[in-house]
Amino acid sequence: MRALPLAVLTLALALPASARQPKTIAPTALSPAPTLTADSEARWVPFELTPGNQIAFRMTVNGRTATAVLDTGVNFTLAASAFAATIGLKPTASGQAAAAIGGTLPIAWAPVESIDFGGLSRHGGRIGVADLTALATGTPQRVDVVVGADLLAAHALDIDFDNRRFRLLPSGRLPFRGTSVTVTTAPRTGTFLVDATVGSARVRPLLLDTGDGSTLTLAREAWATTRLPDVGLTSAYAVGLAGPIETDLVVLPRVLLGTAAARNVEVRIEPPRGYSALTGTAGRIGNGLLQRYRVLLDPKARRMVLAPGRDVDAMPLKSTSGLLLSYEGKALRVLHVMRGSPAASNGWRAGERICAIDGARLPDDYRTSTLGQWPAGKPGRIVRLGLCNGGPERALTLAAFY
Repeated sequence: MRALPLAVLTLALALPASARQPKTIAPTALSPAPTLTADSEARWVPFELTPGNQIAFRMTVNGRTATAVLDTGVNFTLAASAFAATIGLKPTASGQAAAAIGGTLPIAWAPVESIDFGGLSRHGGRIGVADLTALATGTPQRVDVVVGADLLAAHALDIDFDNRRFRLLPSGRLPFRGTSVTVTTAPRTGTFLVDATVGSARVRPLLLDTGDGSTLTLAREAWATTRLPDVGLTSAYAVGLAGPIETDLVVLPRVLLGTAAARNVEVRIEPPRGYSALTGTAGRIGNGLLQRYRVLLDPKARRMVLAPGRDVDAMPLKSTSGLLLSYEGKALRVLHVMRGSPAASNGWRAGERICAIDGARLPDDYRTSTLGQWPAGKPGRIVRLGLCNGGPERALTLAAFY
């Protein structure tokens, strides 16, 4: 069974993130529309899910190979500053501060000759240039490009999560059967929006965001409309391009997308006046939810089609330690201590560093090793954690707490 990452069981286990772009310029204002090749339907693009639960693949910019993530929550495609410099992209427009998770993000604009992946090509136009940090992109590997809604809006995007591949199709194609959900396009940004039923409330609009590794995020104001009790709430941590934010976290038995019932849904609740509230949305749907399905996203046809995947009703991976961690140089740095958790009761604090687990040093393959699964281990297990500062080991008894 493929477990969905706890909205973050880390970079050591997954840090979902999402970049956000300017909300004042229409995507079509800067660049020509991309086109599809005649054989685009056969041109599947293989991808991997990063530790941050994002869709990572290979593409070309000006004929140079780039590592990219697919992010429908971004209305403009972005190149990392370092990659832009390497291939000779020269910003010609002054930067501006864009609304972003965690604050604001300076962005500049550079002319680009060509962008290609799968059966999609675009020649000419401009691309955003910004700093893309490892924590914010949800992967320890370099990310060169974040592909946004400006390249995807005119066509249908078919994401086959079970087989780790996607393709671009002409709008109107329907390659598989499933539940149809109405999609609208935000008039000022060109990003893609849907509604959902949470509790007894119709929550709208929600941003469809393949760049966000978490499942469902709601503005505090939207959560209040659901009238669900604040039972089982804990805290969590996320990193966007503009910095970290702390949210509340709860697991709900069911959320409706159209008539599709998503079960065991991990919901993050943003602080008052958070990113969603500031941008006029009620929240966002991320890859943690979308990856349970095969997804056809066709904004031009105003629909998303969902067909259940292998693990459609899988329980999310739940922390039993309460430590959200980043793996950094053979050490674990505590990013956040979840409210009401065993770690909170034990006095753990953000910034502490762990170098050994049950007497064993962290191996090079820690993220994928059996040893790396301890933060969500079996309740009742006692884990001995060795601090990097040479102090005595600290015992932590794992427990279910939300």
